[in-house]
Amino acid sequence: MSAEKKKGLGRGLSALLDDSTSLLQHKQAAVAMPASNTLGSVNEIQIAEIEVNPFQPRTDFDEHSMQELADSIKLQGLIQPITVRRVNAHAYQLISGERRLRASRRAGLNTIPAYVRTANDQQLLEMALIENIQREDLNAMEVAISFQRMLEECNLKQEELGERVSKNRSTVTNYLRLLKLPPSVQASIRDGEISMGHARALITVNDPAAQLHLHHLILEQGLSVRKVEEMVRNLHAMPAKKPAKKAESLSFQVQKIQDDLASKFSTKVRLKVSSRGSGSIEIPFLSQDDLGRILEMLDW
Repeated sequence: MSAEKKKGLGRGLSALLDDSTSLLQHKQAAVAMPASNTLGSVNEIQIAEIEVNPFQPRTDFDEHSMQELADSIKLQGLIQPITVRRVNAHAYQLISGERRLRASRRAGLNTIPAYVRTANDQQLLEMALIENIQREDLNAMEVAISFQRMLEECNLKQEELGERVSKNRSTVTNYLRLLKLPPSVQASIRDGEISMGHARALITVNDPAAQLHLHHLILEQGLSVRKVEEMVRNLHAMPAKKPAKKAESLSFQVQKIQDDLASKFSTKVRLKVSSRGSGSIEIPFLSQDDLGRILEMLDW
């Protein structure tokens, strides 16, 4: 009998019992949770058993990009697994990776590699939002909306939110302030018509009418971020208007003329009309270029 066999037999009954108990525990664990849904590992899961995350913050998926990913998956498979939580023995709920899941379905896959996690609804939302925020192709409005949802639905403070997403408080605040811009400006940020730099400049303007005016000029003239920042500085440098002693209501006809002029010149126009019928027209401008634009429209 070899020394190796003697050593094995000499371990004693307790060691053999420990081995048997360990083997039994492993078998019981395998029965309780099949290899296909082991927590913390990458598993192949039936796509048909995965339901979409109800807290998915991303709603727009680029069609061309989606098709490119589907074609890539057909050739090379899915490189980055999705993350799901187990609902029951044959049902999972998506935590993150909806774009990958959609592309895999389009590629004709029946199964998909996935991390299986346990999470309650708040953790599910928080993980989905954090993963979304970390995407490079996420537009600024989607980030802002995700930040707002984390504050409201996950009961977080701005400092805690900053820690979760690895951003300082001022960055978080700047994104949240985008939600206070007029809807048309927010739409331009979402659609990539103006940049985050343009948006940061517009945020510092307190008057919504002035924000809309600058927004119109950015789209019409293709203004750079530096130019918009200069115009905003000039706007802030303008002396504050003294409050009127008593606001005089304009007649319907005068109000309509004022609104039509404001639309024509893309700026806030003010008409002053006295009881004798005399008055003045005030057309403010934000820069020398803006003045030139107005004068050109007047054929000056």
